[in-house]
Amino acid sequence: MQYENLKIELHNGIALVTISREKALNALNTQTIQELAYFFGEQGPGITGLKGVILTGAGEKSFVAGADITEFNGLDAEQGAAFARRGQEVFLLIERFHLPVIAAVNGFALGGGCELAMACHLRIAGEKAKFGQPEVNLGLIPGYGGTQRLVQYIGKGKALELLLTADMVDAAEAYRLGLVNCVVPAGEEVGKATEILEKIATKAPFAISKVLECVNGYFEPGGAGFTREVDAFGACCTTEDFREGAAAFVEKRKANFKGR
Repeated sequence: MQYENLKIELHNGIALVTISREKALNALNTQTIQELAYFFGEQGPGITGLKGVILTGAGEKSFVAGADITEFNGLDAEQGAAFARRGQEVFLLIERFHLPVIAAVNGFALGGGCELAMACHLRIAGEKAKFGQPEVNLGLIPGYGGTQRLVQYIGKGKALELLLTADMVDAAEAYRLGLVNCVVPAGEEVGKATEILEKIATKAPFAISKVLECVNGYFEPGGAGFTREVDAFGACCTTEDFREGAAAFVEKRKANFKGR
């Protein structure tokens, strides 16, 4: 695929994916959603030596200011549901990606932008970042998973407050609520995300992928997370990395993981 709205850069095994629609505050239109689907569904999984992904927005003002509302005009119920379903499918690709995906939130993360950040595994907020789900101001509700993930991160009561009032929260409040993992000075979001990914990359790759899989399983119907954990633990026991990690622990040295 020829990217129009995404800029992909690879640095030392880390993919920096920048949503580049700065004049539109990086709003998510159909083309951008398709490009995200291609990267996380096809290109990303095939990159040799990939350690993780950082997702950010172009410019200093906005991570992603929302979905492109102009594309919603005139939709009937069936078409609207199809729009939401497609967005959820793509965001699930991000959430279920086999390597850590960190959102470097450098400005407004509103509506679909907040939903996109929540689909990532971790969130680093610049001190000027703002988060919110303002869809009710437009007579809509979040459609890309916002009503579900916001509850998971900050609890039912506070999630309902933000969803019903359309209020925004700043980076400090988002951190207090547990919506973001840390807050850094403006412009240092990608650097902090890189630091975290480099640290994670020193751990056993197979185990990292299984942690992501099992934590996602917690939120699946029927308590699938516990079953996933049992199976994943067993699978980890058969790896060379486990044998190396155990030996390094006993020998009081740093493990040299090979991803096998």
